[in-house]
Amino acid sequence: MFATLRSPRNPLLRLFILMTTLWLAACQPMGSGGGNVTAGAAVPVALLVPSGSGETNDELLATSLRQAAQLAISDLNGVKIDLRVYNTGSSPELAASMATKAVDEGAKIILGPVYSGSANAAAVAVASRGVNVLAFSNNTDIAGGNLFVLGPTFPNTANRMASFAVAQGKRRVLVVSEQNLAGQVGAAAIKSAVVRFGGEIVGDVSFPYSQTDVVNAVPQIASRVNGGGVDALFLTSDAGGALPLLAQMLPEQGVDPAVTKFIGLTRWDTPPAAMALPGLQGGWFALPDPSLNERFKQRYFTAYGAAPHPIAGLAYDGIAAIGALVKAGRADALSRDALTQPSGFVGVNGIFRLRPDGTNERGLAVAEIRDGQVKVIDAAPRSFGGPGL
Repeated sequence: MFATLRSPRNPLLRLFILMTTLWLAACQPMGSGGGNVTAGAAVPVALLVPSGSGETNDELLATSLRQAAQLAISDLNGVKIDLRVYNTGSSPELAASMATKAVDEGAKIILGPVYSGSANAAAVAVASRGVNVLAFSNNTDIAGGNLFVLGPTFPNTANRMASFAVAQGKRRVLVVSEQNLAGQVGAAAIKSAVVRFGGEIVGDVSFPYSQTDVVNAVPQIASRVNGGGVDALFLTSDAGGALPLLAQMLPEQGVDPAVTKFIGLTRWDTPPAAMALPGLQGGWFALPDPSLNERFKQRYFTAYGAAPHPIAGLAYDGIAAIGALVKAGRADALSRDALTQPSGFVGVNGIFRLRPDGTNERGLAVAEIRDGQVKVIDAAPRSFGGPGL
């Protein structure tokens, strides 16, 4: 079943690739955002969604984001949100136009868009108006100024896994990555995180994104591991990419997962069949707080009769953060200072907080695959106890 290398099936990884290819590198949003609200009044919030692009997946995503936001609004006690939905398609120009229109019509803050080029354009368009943008992108390159990214980022996951691995004695790490955009960004995040938490990068093996090149890379990886001095393999690939071949062939080349820990930068529990792969037994990966995430999925299904899109929870998180800040009674509830409060917020995937540089930190659990099943071995934190995870 895993004999061939396919295009990535992980929705978050596909979105990462789409978002980064749409990045408007020449534009950097500026401004800090005013974010003033009137006590007791409904807060106008603009939701920018990719409806109108002509793509079926974008329409489904737009619907799921809108419904998740509405579900979050229904959970707010005593806070009134006036949600206004604007369709941006996949066009940065239209996103900028809709962001400007939203602010002209009174929006105090913007949720979305999804794609990073559109998010960047929207933030630039309203930066001088004192309005912050909470985008659904996970591209940290566009973060900053009045633009915050809500999506799960590779640096955040790498930090969580590197800190855990080093604490468990897995200090000497060999990075294995694909030579595509996601692989390059992921590898850089891993290297930085491992060094940050006191580990050592003992090597880096990368390969072009094709089945032949993955197969050719396996002996090189195995030779490096079997030569000694490697405690763990930290892989950027997911189950829709090179991971199945690596997890199947490396043990056949003498790499013992019981000795050299396999660590993932992506989710390894989707599809479920991936968890039967030999190399992943005993492997570690990060995932959002399972209990909170499952509760959201069940509530969404009960409300709308369908499963939420994998990133729909980001819309819920955005509304939850806005609601918490408004409920606290600050006149500047949607300002940069308020949005970046160190205590953060609680969303459908657990705790999260926005950083002054526009990126985010999310509390993640560490899971291990045992006999083809997911076992949480280090629970997701329920609060932020310091300046960083």
